Amino acid sequence: MVKPGKTGVTRIIHACGYSMQGIRAAFEYEAAFRQEMLLAIILIPLAFFITQDTVKLILLITTPLLVLVVEILNSAIEAVVDRFGEEHHELSGRAKDMGSAAVFISLVIVVVVWALILCEIYL
Repeated sequence: MVKPGKTGVTRIIHACGYSMQGIRAAFEYEAAFRQEMLLAIILIPLAFFITQDTVKLILLITTPLLVLVVEILNSAIEAVVDRFGEEHHELSGRAKDMGSAAVFISLVIVVVVWALILCEIYL
């Protein structure tokens, strides 16, 4: 069954607009996203100075971007949970904790990838 609405290039243009709204919302309302964006702004250009090896460069660039993706998903989970009420509920707390854990794991991935590549290059 096809959903009614925009199709083709129009749908893609609107989807890009919605994506930009999501990025703007994350930047405006989420301090953690702003901090992780700053990290990405520092690390991604730095990656080009560290290595010219394509595979290493891809890893050094994509890992900070992964953190941003996971942070946006975590923020979305938190927004939905908060939408349904501020009172404490075990499942709400679990959902928020799991989203936070996903962000933490993505940050660990950045540290591990960057450390291993830096060690291989400079040691």
